[in-house]
Amino acid sequence: MRTRASVYTRSARRRTAAVVALLALTGVAGCDSTVAGAPDGPGGSGSSAASESARPEPVRLTTSFTDATAVPIDGPVTVTARGAALDAVSVSSAAGDVGGTVDGDSWTSSDLLEPGTDYTITASATSTDGRSVERTRSFHTVDLTLDEQTYAAVAPLDGETVGVGMPVVVTFDLPVTDKALFEKHMHVTSTPAQRGSWYWLSDREAHFRPKAYWKAGTDVSVDLDVNSLPAGNGIYGQESRSIDFHIGDANVYKVNAQTHQMQVFSNGTLLRTIPITTGKPGFTTRSGTKVIIEKFASKRMNSETVGINRNSPEAYDIDDVQWAMRVTYSGEFLHAAPWSVGSQGHANVSHGCTGMSTADAGWLYAMTRRGDVVEYTGTDRQMTLENGYGDWNLAPADWKAGSALS
Repeated sequence: MRTRASVYTRSARRRTAAVVALLALTGVAGCDSTVAGAPDGPGGSGSSAASESARPEPVRLTTSFTDATAVPIDGPVTVTARGAALDAVSVSSAAGDVGGTVDGDSWTSSDLLEPGTDYTITASATSTDGRSVERTRSFHTVDLTLDEQTYAAVAPLDGETVGVGMPVVVTFDLPVTDKALFEKHMHVTSTPAQRGSWYWLSDREAHFRPKAYWKAGTDVSVDLDVNSLPAGNGIYGQESRSIDFHIGDANVYKVNAQTHQMQVFSNGTLLRTIPITTGKPGFTTRSGTKVIIEKFASKRMNSETVGINRNSPEAYDIDDVQWAMRVTYSGEFLHAAPWSVGSQGHANVSHGCTGMSTADAGWLYAMTRRGDVVEYTGTDRQMTLENGYGDWNLAPADWKAGSALS
């Protein structure tokens, strides 16, 4: 897949200084059939030196690669003219044309190439004696396996409406070691404009968030122009990605584990205060800022998935927990807990989840989107960056320091 204009100039290791003739023509002097530089013929009065001086310089067009069967993808293709003024160059494949510009006697591509693809160069020039020259040449780019290409998965989904705490999450299936190069080609824009930064959690995962929660009603565009970019260690970007998503209402839920209450705010207005229960001793709910990751109208919850043995007195296996909203990868949810209604608003009796009545949970579930914010206070156990969308637990300066370009 061809990318938008992006020139990568650090590919000297993949290119050779040698050039290969693409087109070569020998000029003809005058209007007769005599080849320039040949004797005038029997009895002719012209000298060899005069003939040589009248002969125009041969037209030669050269390219920046030597092996037309395995052209590198991580640098520009150049076409250079000698003995002629270069008029135009096009490089095309079944995927479309490759952008480029003529500067003096050279043409340089401005798009990176797709691996394993056949391309055709068409070049036209005007020789010193005014003749028009046009020639074509084909080449094939290097073939890459899937093990040599990293694919970027993106959240949110294209067209999705999410909450004000939703980060842009980019997950690569193979490691990116040249993070700075990739980040230069990973762009997030918003309307209204809100400044933000990338943070690399690892060489496979990068998140983008603004300085503060997104403004309700914001439109966000993500442009990952990484196709064919060298990721390092012989790995290249597999495909560029572009998505657009929308920020919905500013839903922020404030959970206090000491008062056993949750305040539900939307766009700054308190809608409801809900009695809740959180984690009991040994299963303390984490304090800090969490974000709704996913929702389930009904979900099986089994203690073995969070490290509690089936033979433990704390074991549980509930097939149909209703209105479950995940906030950590480690298994914290907000959900209906009809079995603990007597403790809700009074005591913490759960294994870490935030439980409430079925009616309250159903009401909350109906208004909640992925990306809505849940702010927890009242415990001595802190939320961590990697355990879900923990992005908001870092101060803006610390978040910015996680950029590869900081």
